[in-house]
Amino acid sequence: MQNPRVATVAQLSDYDEIIDVRSPAEYAEDHIPGAISAPVLDDEQRAQVGTLYTQVSPFEAKKLGATLIARNIAHHLDNLFCDKPKRWKPLVYCWRGGQRSGAMAHILAQVGWSTGRLEGGYKTYRRQVLADLETLPDVLQFRVVCGPTGSGKSRLLHALHGQGGQVLDLEALAQHRGSLLGNLPHEAQPAQKMFESRIWDALRHFDPLRPVFVEAESKKIGLISMPEALLQKIRSSDCLLIEAPVQARVALLMEDYRHFLNDPALLIARLTPLLPLHGRQILDHWQQLAELGAWPELVEKLLIQHYDPAYRRSTANNFIHLDAAKLLLLEHLDEESLRTAATSLL
Repeated sequence: MQNPRVATVAQLSDYDEIIDVRSPAEYAEDHIPGAISAPVLDDEQRAQVGTLYTQVSPFEAKKLGATLIARNIAHHLDNLFCDKPKRWKPLVYCWRGGQRSGAMAHILAQVGWSTGRLEGGYKTYRRQVLADLETLPDVLQFRVVCGPTGSGKSRLLHALHGQGGQVLDLEALAQHRGSLLGNLPHEAQPAQKMFESRIWDALRHFDPLRPVFVEAESKKIGLISMPEALLQKIRSSDCLLIEAPVQARVALLMEDYRHFLNDPALLIARLTPLLPLHGRQILDHWQQLAELGAWPELVEKLLIQHYDPAYRRSTANNFIHLDAAKLLLLEHLDEESLRTAATSLL
């Protein structure tokens, strides 16, 4: 019978599957990208064992914990792992690389699978993520895609990715479009730690000899924050600047924010925080346009009165090479135009 191997964060890619045996709540806050959740104690069971440990005795807590863990591992063997072949190579981790991952890894190894257990568990992984987020940005060459709201920055990134370019799509990782109206319908943002894990996973796979295209972002994307070293590196990198007609930008925004067209009240509620900046008269006018369904006029006014001035202030202050940016003059923002622009950049 074989025993589990001790593995490090650097060896994650050596394994076929990464198994997070922590509770569902721990997994939801953050986990190694690509890891599956196979808790040996669910949230309620974990709390129950912890209470028993502090209020009764460690022995009684461990006895209950062992019973619950054995049942849960048996369940996973019957369901999650029942069709895994003999050559399957899993890596298991818990909070500190202790009893929870030890129990799962031991049983998987005894079955005959070549099993690893992450040394130090999630805590060691998290320390590595934070350390790498301080150093990885410095070894990469970023090309920052700038342009006012609705100029197709995200769509250009998608076109670049589709043609084999290296792309760091921060808004996709943050599940947010990066503006006041940027919440994605029916999709919550990840926790800050999960956002950082996603960035770390992307950065570590980039080739330092090839440029990484990234959109110009604020320090915060929705409710979560950019890692400071990455933010500073992006702001000091070379820029590309998209210029497109207002009409093309309006058309693009009406596609991307179609959910507001079906719910004018939601749009007005989201715009309410702009009242101190623009005043009641302008906000009332925007509301009237929304209620009338005059969407092209409303979107154009939002661009001219709010988004474009805010963009000019933000980019001028934060991106030091913007004045020397390579210009991308796009008459249209359709898929073919952006694909052609991507080809020219690559």
